[in-house]
Amino acid sequence: MNAKSKVIIDCDPGIDDSLALMLAITSKEMHILGITVVCGNVPVETGAENVLKILKLMDRLDIPVYIGEAKPIVREYVSAQDTHGVDGLGGSNYPSVEISEKNDPRGGIKREGAVEFIVKALKEYPDTSIVALGPLTNLARAIELDEEVFTNLKECVSMGGNYRSFGNCSPVAEYNYWCDPHAAKTVYKNFSKIGKKIHMVGLDVTRKIVLTPNILEYMKRLNPILGGFVEDITRFYFEFHWKQEKIIGCVINDPLAIAYFINKKICSGFSAYTDIETMGITAGQSVVDSQGFYGFSPNSIILTEVDSFEFMKMFLIDVFLGEEEEVTFYLKEIGGRLL
Repeated sequence: MNAKSKVIIDCDPGIDDSLALMLAITSKEMHILGITVVCGNVPVETGAENVLKILKLMDRLDIPVYIGEAKPIVREYVSAQDTHGVDGLGGSNYPSVEISEKNDPRGGIKREGAVEFIVKALKEYPDTSIVALGPLTNLARAIELDEEVFTNLKECVSMGGNYRSFGNCSPVAEYNYWCDPHAAKTVYKNFSKIGKKIHMVGLDVTRKIVLTPNILEYMKRLNPILGGFVEDITRFYFEFHWKQEKIIGCVINDPLAIAYFINKKICSGFSAYTDIETMGITAGQSVVDSQGFYGFSPNSIILTEVDSFEFMKMFLIDVFLGEEEEVTFYLKEIGGRLL
């Protein structure tokens, strides 16, 4: 990308959402119009507080934050606080951030809701893209409010779903789509109707993005403040992944969606028609018609391959300001043997 892309980031922070925001904020390719928050990993108010904590850490409290939907469209809300901690940041208990007109009149949490902001931004800036890191409830509600406005959307990247990889909250479903399957179904159906494609950054590729103890130590060496923050919020995540999957380190799903938006060469896949199951034991399953069985036009790009080395290099250089030559050497020779 040559010029900065106008982007709305829809998220539910969340440990890995927080890392994704760090990457997006430091990106030279993204102009963030606003950050919208949805219930998911944590309740929506907690998620909004966590966004402010990240913005303060990155010295970007000028970016506005919009609170969105507090519950899924149909099903009962089930958080992922067992994975991310009660506070969503691994129980690190970072202090809340108070925003007033005195310390920054431009940013903070806005009275205007996330859904209204999404519709307004798409009307005002037809070349706007959305990177959705959580359940798609805000997007679905925006479609209900103004279905046609999504024809203005330049691009939508969704961290969610899975094709051949197993689920992470049921045998067949990824959490974001499982949390609000009706919202995911609404969004995919709308994209089919308007002839656009969702870039599905699902578990098939995100499971290959592992933050290891070695790489974490290198982050701390490059930038003790940011590296220390990552260590604090991922300690809980490390323990969870060891107990659940016997991984030494933790899978960081959401930053890959940001990295892919910035550089499409990091992931590859294929176009297909995708629908989302909403009921029973398969609720949230992303049904990918890879063989064209239904004969419907593709409404998604399903990503199946990822260059995890290039992802981690981008993350270390953009967020922690590592020198490219040194980072490349480190990942190849010392810290990146799992990449």
